[in-house]
Amino acid sequence: MRRLLHKYGLRWLIGMIFTLAAAAAVLHYLPAALLERIDVFAYDMRMRLEKPELDPRIVIVDIDERSITGVGRWPWSRDTVARLIDRLSEQYHARTVAFDVIFSEADTSSGYTTLEALAKRELRDVDGFRERIRALKPRFDYDGRMADSLRDRPTILGYYLSNETSAVSKGRLPPPAFTVSHLKGREIESPVYRAYSGNLDALQGAAKAGGFMNPTPDADGAIRRLPLLARVGDNYYESLALATARVGLGASVVRPVFFSSDETLFSAGLSRDYGALKAIRMNSKPQSTMVPLERNLTALVNFRGPGGPQGGHFRYVSAVDVLNGSVPTEQLADAIVLVGTTSAGLKDLRATPVNIDYPGVELHANVIASILDGDFKQQPDFSIAIELFQIAAIGLVLGLLLPVLTPVWSILLSLLAAAAIIGWNLAMYHVFSWVVPLAAAMLLIIALSVFNLAWGYLFEYRRGRAMVNLFGEYVAPELVAEMAADPRSYSMEGESRELTVLFCDVRGFTTISEGLDPNALREYINLYLTAMSEDIRGNRGTLDKYIGDAVMAFWGAPVHLPDHASRAVATALKMQQTARRLNEDFVARSWPPLRIGIGLNTGEMRVGDMGSKIRRAYTVMGDAVNLSSRLEGITKVYGAGIAVGPATRAAAAEFAYRELDRVRVKGKNEPVPIFEPLCLQEELGDEAKDELIQWHAALELVRRQFWNDAETALQTLHAKHPEDGLYRLYLERVAYYRSNPPGQDWDGVTTFDTK
Repeated sequence: MRRLLHKYGLRWLIGMIFTLAAAAAVLHYLPAALLERIDVFAYDMRMRLEKPELDPRIVIVDIDERSITGVGRWPWSRDTVARLIDRLSEQYHARTVAFDVIFSEADTSSGYTTLEALAKRELRDVDGFRERIRALKPRFDYDGRMADSLRDRPTILGYYLSNETSAVSKGRLPPPAFTVSHLKGREIESPVYRAYSGNLDALQGAAKAGGFMNPTPDADGAIRRLPLLARVGDNYYESLALATARVGLGASVVRPVFFSSDETLFSAGLSRDYGALKAIRMNSKPQSTMVPLERNLTALVNFRGPGGPQGGHFRYVSAVDVLNGSVPTEQLADAIVLVGTTSAGLKDLRATPVNIDYPGVELHANVIASILDGDFKQQPDFSIAIELFQIAAIGLVLGLLLPVLTPVWSILLSLLAAAAIIGWNLAMYHVFSWVVPLAAAMLLIIALSVFNLAWGYLFEYRRGRAMVNLFGEYVAPELVAEMAADPRSYSMEGESRELTVLFCDVRGFTTISEGLDPNALREYINLYLTAMSEDIRGNRGTLDKYIGDAVMAFWGAPVHLPDHASRAVATALKMQQTARRLNEDFVARSWPPLRIGIGLNTGEMRVGDMGSKIRRAYTVMGDAVNLSSRLEGITKVYGAGIAVGPATRAAAAEFAYRELDRVRVKGKNEPVPIFEPLCLQEELGDEAKDELIQWHAALELVRRQFWNDAETALQTLHAKHPEDGLYRLYLERVAYYRSNPPGQDWDGVTTFDTK
C-alpha cells in the first residue's frame, strides 16, 4: 500500500480536489455559470428529441394569414369575435374557449358613435331620429354582443401584467385564485407585478375566467418555463394556461399546497426554504388535480414537438374556416380551444429550445396538456442530492482507477462512465419526468480523464527529454525532435542524397572583432547568428554548425524536400534582407557595419551521423559542399552578396540570376559558371531586365576579347550603377587584358589559388 501511495498518491489527491470542486460548484460555493449553460444545452437537446403525437383534446384556432386575408386585418370587430365564439360553442360544442388575445379597448368599428354624435348635433331636430338611434344601440354595440357570447359559457380571456415604470393599469382583472391570507403568514418566491393591461370590464365580467399571458424568458432569451401564478397587490392570479385547464376540468377553486417539515428535512438548505409552495390543488371531479410548481411559481414547458401548424402535436384550424363552419365537427367537439395566432405580423412568435419562431399560443397548450395528464417535467427538490451522489461515485471510481490504468483502458473507462451518467439521466427524465443537471458530473469525468492522460503524457515526455539530452551529445536537438515525431521517416545512417548546402560569413570580421570590446562583440555576433538561424530554420533548413562567424546549413535532409534548392535560394535572399536590417541597427549603435557573403551549391553529397567517438554531428560532406564554401569566399571578389553554382541555378529556375564568371576554385580542375540570384522572375522590373541583358552582352564581349566594345558597354553600366562593384571589377580586368592579352586559347575562366 505504501508503494501505491508513493506512486499514485499525488494523482489520487488531485482527483479528490477535482471532485470536491465539482461538489462545491453544485452547492453554489463556486461560480457555476458554465455548468448552467451546459445544463441548459442538455435540457434543450432532450426536448428536441421528443417525437410529437397528436393530442385531440386541445385545438388551436389560428388567426393565420389566410384568416386575415379572408376576414380583414386584425383586430377584428367584436361582432366577428362574437360570431367565432358562437360557432365554437353552439355548432362545435367546445369544452372551453380561451383567447390568447387582449380586448382592452372599446370597439367603435360599428359606426354607432358617429350616428350618436349626429343625433346630438346636426340631426337633433329631426323628429324621432334620436329615439331610432337608441333603439339600434344593441345592434351596433359590438362589445355588448361579444359580452353576450362570452356570458354563461366556459370562456377565458387573456391579459398582461407589467412592471414597466410608465405602465398604467387599465381594464378589469378576473377574480384572484387566492390571496395572501391563504398563505397563513408564509413568504413564498413569486413574480410580483404592479400594473396590468386587462380586458374591458363588460367582457371580463362576462367571461368565466381570465389568465395572464406573461412569458418568462431565460437569460439567453429562450422560454423554457411559464409562470402559473403571479402576485398583484395581495392577490395571486392564474395564468391563461392554468385558468383554461381549471375551467376545462370543471374546477372552481385553486389552493396552495406547502411542503411539510418531513419533506423539507433533507432538502432544506439545498434548494428550498421551509414553508415553500410545493404545488397547487384544484377541486376538479372526480378527484382533485395537483399541479407541481418550480421556483417562482413556474412550470417547465414540456415541448412535445417543434410547434406550429406542421408541428404535429396540436391540431391547428384556421379561424376563417370556423367562422364559415367548414371545420369537421369531430375536430372541435369537447376540445379545449385556444384562439391565438401564428402570423408573423401579429408578433406572437417566441424563441424556445425547439424552435426560434414558436407560436406563443402553443406554449399555453403544452402547459394545459401537462396539467390534464399530470405529467410535468420538473427538477425535484432532491436533485442536488442526486448530483452529489453522481459526483461522489465518479470521483471514487475514476479518481482511484484512472491513475493505475493504461491510457487505452483509461479512455474506455471514462467513456463508459460518461455513457452511464447520460443513460441514468435520460432514464430519470423519461421514467420519472425528473430534470436532473448532469454538467457537473460530465465535466468531472472530462477533468479526471484529461488530467490523468496528460499526467501520463508528461511522464513520457520527461523520458523523451532524457533521450533528447542523451542524443544531443551527438546530433542537433531539432533533429532529435524530428526523430521523436516520426522516427521511421529517416535514418541517422550515412547516405548519398542530392541536397543544397549554404555557407554564410561576415565580411571583414577580423577588423570588426578588433574594433569592439568583448561584451559588444558578443552581442554583435549573437544578434547576427540568431537572425540568420531563424531565417534558415524558418524555411525548413537544417542548421548544421557555427564556424566562428560563419554559418553552415543545408536543405533536403533529414526531411526530404523536393524543392530544397528553391528554399535555399529564397532563404539566402531573405538573409541578405535581414543583414541590411541588422546593419541599420548596428550603425545606429556606432558598431561596425554588417555585410555578409553567402555561397550556395546543389549536388550529391554524403549526409548522416559523422564524427569521432568523442563528438558526433549530423552533417554533410563532399565536393558539392566544398564548392559551396569556395563560392562564399569569392563573393567579395565580385561585390555580390550571394553566389550559387550551376546546379542550384538549374534546380531553382524560378529566380532571376546574373552570371558572375566562370571560375576554377582551389582544389578543382573543372571550371564552373557562378551566378548571383536577384529575385523571383516575376519580381524583376523592366529596367532590371534591360540592365541584365546589357550585362550579359558585355560579359560575352569580354570573353570574345573585344576589349574596346566591352569597355564601352561596361562604362555605360558603371555610369548608371556606380555602386555595383562587378562592373568596376570587369573594367579593371579589361584594362589589364588590353595591356596583357590572354591569348587566343583563353577560355574566359578565372582561377582562384586560395580558399
